[in-house]
Amino acid sequence: MDIIIQALILAVIQGLTEFLPVSSSAHLILPSQLLGWPDQGQAFDVAVHVGTLMAVVTYFNQDIRRMVAGMFTGLQTREMNQDLGLAFAVVVGTIPAVVFGGLFSDFIEDNLRSSFVIALTTIIFGLLLWASDRKANSGFDLARMTLMLALVIGFAQAIALIPGTSRSGITMTAALFLGFNRVAAARFSMLLSIPIIVAAGTLETVKLASSGMEVPWNLMILGILASAFSAFLCIHLFLRLLERIGMTPFVIYRLLLGAGLLLFVGLN
Repeated sequence: MDIIIQALILAVIQGLTEFLPVSSSAHLILPSQLLGWPDQGQAFDVAVHVGTLMAVVTYFNQDIRRMVAGMFTGLQTREMNQDLGLAFAVVVGTIPAVVFGGLFSDFIEDNLRSSFVIALTTIIFGLLLWASDRKANSGFDLARMTLMLALVIGFAQAIALIPGTSRSGITMTAALFLGFNRVAAARFSMLLSIPIIVAAGTLETVKLASSGMEVPWNLMILGILASAFSAFLCIHLFLRLLERIGMTPFVIYRLLLGAGLLLFVGLN
């Protein structure tokens, strides 16, 4: 298959799965393991991170502006406000993933990026998502977010360093178990993704700059546009349909995917 077509497919996969509870990292690892596709390289990783970041920042631009305004208001009044509290919650929720990522990323990269691990985590965390979703209808909104609750969700996010877990899936699961409703859990998960995507994209950019390799600008532009468009569309539809469909379709998909991967591993 032509490398341009492969890049387009991978960029769309990244955009569609980054914010759904199905694990984008697993879906990007699997084509190389199952279909033998070559690694698209660091430049492409940077591109799809930029694309998904553009999508989530564009979609939540009003929330981000309110949080920034809340910071300035808090500095002027020296009092906490709801928007400033949410901004602090996003920062606090990011810390565990950054810390654990710095400590264990090399170990995970060398030992846990396999189809078998992805199959197990896909099934296990899919079942946890189903369990958490059963109590979602009685949940509360983001006005009830506290720094302690954000820290708990942040520790859950750190578990997503293991491929197949799904960063969005585990953070939504944690938020649902803590009592938030589906939309609040999804919105906080997506806001929480912004600093993580910035950190991952910056790291990949530094690696790319220090490698001295030639940048394939055609793949970069394709990756940015395709991942941005698909991610924005995914966020919009997911949040609009979430209360109606719940998490069950994603749980079923995870269980089928995990079972299929276990079968594939057993046959090879």
